[in-house]
Formats: sequence, structure tokens, C-alpha cells
Amino acid sequence: MTVQSPTPFPAQPSAPRQIAFDRQELGAILTLYGRMVAAGEWRDYGMSFLRDVAIFAVFRRAAENPLFRIEKRPALRNRQGMYAVIGMDGQVLKRGQDLATVLRVLERKLIRPVD
Repeated sequence: MTVQSPTPFPAQPSAPRQIAFDRQELGAILTLYGRMVAAGEWRDYGMSFLRDVAIFAVFRRAAENPLFRIEKRPALRNRQGMYAVIGMDGQVLKRGQDLATVLRVLERKLIRPVD
């Protein structure tokens, strides 16, 4: 008969899970970001990964409030959609299930009339 010894390190309660953008989502966001930087519209960004939301914030200057926030809230997946673009004033500009579709609201800013 073998007696199993108690583990020297008892099971730790798992840390609260964070929401984050996956590689594909981050690639789509950073592609748009690069194009907007090249156009002179955006200059800086910040990311926050919290318990219920992942946020990609875009700034014109580092010392300002964000121009836009791109949020991922998986809890809203079955309702309005888990992706949202939120303006500086807190207004939801676009919400949906597909990140590429939601980001199109920001891509329109790249289209300018030619004089």
C-alpha cells in the first residue's frame, strides 16, 4: 500500500481571469493604428486588460484623454456584441460581433475628399 504524501504547495485559488485581445484582434487594431499614425491622426495608444473588459485607447497626444476606445466585453457577446468603439465623450459609435466591421467606423476618417 502506497501512501500519497500531501503536496508541499496546496492549491492556490486561481487569480481573477483577465480579458485580453487575441493575436488576430490585436493585429487588426494595430493595422488600423499604423494607418492612422501615417495619416497624422493618431500619435499614441494605451491598453488595459481588466476582469470584464479589454480596452485599446487611442490618443492624439499622450497627455490627453483618449480620442477613441476600442473595447472587448465578452459578457455582451450574446446581446449587442462584444466589440465597441467609443468616442471621447463616451458615445458608442459602433457595436457588434465582428471586430473588422466595428473598426470600419474609424477607417472612414482616413477617406478624405481630393481637392
